[in-house]
Amino acid sequence: MTAGRGPGWRSGILLVGVLAAGVLTGAAAGPARASEPTVDMTLVLALDTSASVDAEEYAQQRGGLAAAFRDREVVEAIAAGPLKRIAVAVMEWAGAAQQVQVVGWTMLEGAAGALALADRIDALERAIPTGATSIAGALSFGTALLRAAPFDTGRRVIDLSGDGRNNQGRKVEDVRRIVVAQGVTINALAILNEHPTLNYYFEDRVIGGTGAFVEVANDYRDYVGAIRRKLIREIRSLTVSEAGPESPGPEAPGPGRALPLPESRVRLAAVPPPSRSPLPR
Repeated sequence: MTAGRGPGWRSGILLVGVLAAGVLTGAAAGPARASEPTVDMTLVLALDTSASVDAEEYAQQRGGLAAAFRDREVVEAIAAGPLKRIAVAVMEWAGAAQQVQVVGWTMLEGAAGALALADRIDALERAIPTGATSIAGALSFGTALLRAAPFDTGRRVIDLSGDGRNNQGRKVEDVRRIVVAQGVTINALAILNEHPTLNYYFEDRVIGGTGAFVEVANDYRDYVGAIRRKLIREIRSLTVSEAGPESPGPEAPGPGRALPLPESRVRLAAVPPPSRSPLPR
């Protein structure tokens, strides 16, 4: 099942922008919609396309992610979940106002669905050619996608890959605190080609939520194995937590501590959200 372009796609783009503002102000989520398909997990895969990522490194991210969905253990991990299906969307991110959804929400149920998604990822062309590094913007946008997803689930995850520190937009710790308070788990894949200690930065300032963890790739050539390990660990945690002790996660903002609206204007380019008007969950 893939969410495609429908007659109401323009209103859907505006909706994601509104939802992203709601993320940053800590707006409460609404009730789930009974008509939605239920999945074990909704997963946003966020690929770094900032200025530090050249064409070859982008191709290695894209190819590594596609290869992971062709991997037998990844498919078996999906099939081992209680409902035997998950939903996945893919986005690119760079600066504070540069986030693009490049693969719409797709339900994976069985090997055929995973292989079809791998083919779609392999066919992607880079949507954001360059930009700063706004992890905060990526988390805000990813959470808005999760809230607009046309699926019901008890587990929502952002899987962020990156090779640098947040250098534009809001403080990433502030955004993380609000995102985690909305029931989202943030995991990260640190690519150490430029910053050898980036994994510690991700552990301290980026990840959060139940079972949150950081996977490490020494450089982009290691990305294939790292994203495969990461996906297997994320998906298997649906049945038995294999991610170690629960991350305490940052505290939610108290009364009067809601953050102001971000300077980033979240946008969708390649694949709009569903045509019907989803409500925040």
